[in-house]
Amino acid sequence: MEEKNRNQKIPLVILTGPTAAGKTNLSIQLAKRIGGEIISADSMQVYQEMNIGTAKISPEEMDGVPHYLVDIFTPEQAFNVVEFQRRAKEAVQEIISHGKIPIVVGGTGFYIQALLYDIDFSQHEEKEEYRQELFRLSEEKGKEYLHDRLKEVDPEYAELVHYNNVKKVIRALEYYKETGQKLSQHNKEQQDKISPYTFAYFVLNHERSILYDRINRRVDLMMEQGLLQEVEGLAKKGYTPELISMQGLGYKEFFDYFDGKASLEDVVAQIKQETRRFAKRQLTWFRREKEVIWIDKGDYESEEMILDKMMEHLKKNGVI
Repeated sequence: MEEKNRNQKIPLVILTGPTAAGKTNLSIQLAKRIGGEIISADSMQVYQEMNIGTAKISPEEMDGVPHYLVDIFTPEQAFNVVEFQRRAKEAVQEIISHGKIPIVVGGTGFYIQALLYDIDFSQHEEKEEYRQELFRLSEEKGKEYLHDRLKEVDPEYAELVHYNNVKKVIRALEYYKETGQKLSQHNKEQQDKISPYTFAYFVLNHERSILYDRINRRVDLMMEQGLLQEVEGLAKKGYTPELISMQGLGYKEFFDYFDGKASLEDVVAQIKQETRRFAKRQLTWFRREKEVIWIDKGDYESEEMILDKMMEHLKKNGVI
């Protein structure tokens, strides 16, 4: 495959969709069918010690399929799209060198877009001082205040990002300050680039009521598995709410409980609500992407039928 790809584009398979859609198991079966290895496009599964709240794939679930960009950062480290892009590109080359097909799996649409179209982030050098200033503003004046500032300079991007996602709000404000350009406009321009890959971009989805029910049940299962204890352990180790890792869904909500500002019942309800909202925003993102293949699980009687459909598309379009 390495010799072959000197003269043609590298094959790349993307399997994404909203949280709780069922990507993990399907990705393993797909990897086995096509001889693939998996690159995680999840902004939280990179973190060690954060397993339950991220719904991280376990070694048993991997079932022998190699995974990249899982468990590679400690919680105090900052993982971002620039780091993802660099490491994902390295992983693609390694997978190709094994004679395998790279499969990108995860729900962080911006990460996927960055890899797929090789988006240039060279202008966007992170400025720690300004970021800390913005974070302080969110603490002192509230997350809505920061989101309102984003609405003023980049209303399109603000529409895509919930005010609770402080990390993304700050990143968009940083980008605007450093370049004078809207991040939404930058993303549109980069989307017009030609991908260096021969790719298939699958988006797995459920009917909304089913998806929301799956999300609620998943959060309940996380609590049964010890999510509270996981976050307590991280807090005791000194991991504080302003860390990027602790801003993740299923983690940041517990700090109000630890501070006596919310009941555990309220925290669980909030996690469910925020996760449903997150899934809605993910779907909005994927609908705006080009060349995606939607797979509605309700249209298929079994996962085998979904895999057959995916295989048909991959062969027809020369990805495999």
